[in-house]
This record gives sequence, structure tokens and C-alpha cells, in this order.
Amino acid sequence: MVINELLKQKGMTKYRLAKESCVPHTTVLDICNGKTSIGKCKSITLYKLAKTLNVSMEYLIEYEVRPPFEAFKSSICHRVKNLGDLDFIIETLESDKIRELYNKEWKLESLYLLAMVDYLSRENDLPICSNYNDLRRMKFSKPVYPSGIIAMSVLAGNDEAKRESIKNAIPEFIRFNIIESDIRNVV
Repeated sequence: MVINELLKQKGMTKYRLAKESCVPHTTVLDICNGKTSIGKCKSITLYKLAKTLNVSMEYLIEYEVRPPFEAFKSSICHRVKNLGDLDFIIETLESDKIRELYNKEWKLESLYLLAMVDYLSRENDLPICSNYNDLRRMKFSKPVYPSGIIAMSVLAGNDEAKRESIKNAIPEFIRFNIIESDIRNVV
């Protein structure tokens, strides 16, 4: 829970957060214990908590709400297209978003983003950032296919689409057992 992490960073108790934010102590406890989702809180509650913790309301919401993986992939590919390779790499590394996602236990998103940075670095003859060497040793036990490939396999009644997608996969992605072959063709 993001609130628990913020409290730890600030050396603040749940009781103190409740007092300073004027949010009922039971509400703070329910949020911190996972009984109440931040996404279901009233906006005034979010506002009070965010103000007291000195973060934005968006930060509290984004941290808790995990988008579907296909939506995440699409947003990353659009970001690459809009920023360009170099600015995307710089922004991603400076924000340490890869580690942030990993620490949130969003391993699939973290490794996808790392694969993207490594791929774009290779494409632009840039050195690989060594800050994530520990993550580069990871690999999913089963391939993670794009939803379109899964749908084609189901419709065809065979795994030919999956086999073809593995043949065409970008090496930086397949290292993690993420099957990705086209990051540039976004609309």
C-alpha cells in the first residue's frame, strides 16, 4: 500500500496522519490494511491524505490502480513514438520508473519497460544502463504473448501464431520470455 510506504518514509504514524488530515482514523486504518481501496475513496478523502502526505492525488491513485498489461504496453509504445528514442530512454532512466514498477511488484511492466530501454539503446548504439543488471537475470516461466497472438491461436485452433511470434520476437524482450515483435507500429 502506497500510504504505508509514505508513512514509513516520513516517520509518521497512521494516527498522526488521521489527525493532521482530518480523515477518520478508522478510514486511514482501512486504507492501510487494504480493506478499502484508494480508488474507491471520496475525492475529499484523497485530497486530504495527499495534502498531508505532500503528494498529488494522482500519485496516490496511479500507484494503487494497475492498468491492463495491453494498455500499459500501448502507452509505452506511444510514449516512444511521441518522445523519440533518446528522450524516452533519458526520461525512463532519470525517473527510475523500472525500479519503481518492480518495487510495486509489477514485474511484468517493469521487465517490459527494461526490455524497451535495452532495445532502444541497442538500436541507437548506446551503452546499456547497468543499474538494472539484477533484473536482467529474471525470466518468466511461461511466454507472455500479445493478446492478438493469443486470439489468433484460439481462432485457428493451433499454436502456429505463437510459434511465428517467437521467431520474430525482439531479443531484448524474449530474454524475459515476453513476446514482442513490433513496438513502432502504433496508431
